[in-house]
Amino acid sequence: MFSHVFIGVGDFDRALAFYAPLMAALELPQRFCDPSRPWAGWQSVPGPRPLFLIGRPFDDMAHAAGNGQMTAFLAGSRAMVDAAHAAALAHGGRCEGPPGLRPHYHEHYYGAYFRDPDGNKLCVACHSPAAPSTD
Repeated sequence: MFSHVFIGVGDFDRALAFYAPLMAALELPQRFCDPSRPWAGWQSVPGPRPLFLIGRPFDDMAHAAGNGQMTAFLAGSRAMVDAAHAAALAHGGRCEGPPGLRPHYHEHYYGAYFRDPDGNKLCVACHSPAAPSTD
């Protein structure tokens, strides 16, 4: 459905320091990074699309986070949701809802919500049942 999602940022270096570990926690490989432009992109697995991109707004105006806009990343497991949320908070993110079940969406919805250092709202969600216990 999507070719790419682009998130505007105000401070590229700060944003890259936030998004690089978040994308690593989601096991999404970086496709490119060009600080001179500045912008960076990660691709889905298997790639090559959709892409997730961060960068300075094209019109060179100041970035402004939108109210009611959110980008949600799909996680392969609940543990990946937990790891992504922890990476986000460790790198300047702000919690908007800790990892947990949200049964009002559906029985197996496990998600976490946070904002990046520029105020963009993000979500990481897993739609699968909990992994079987290995006890």
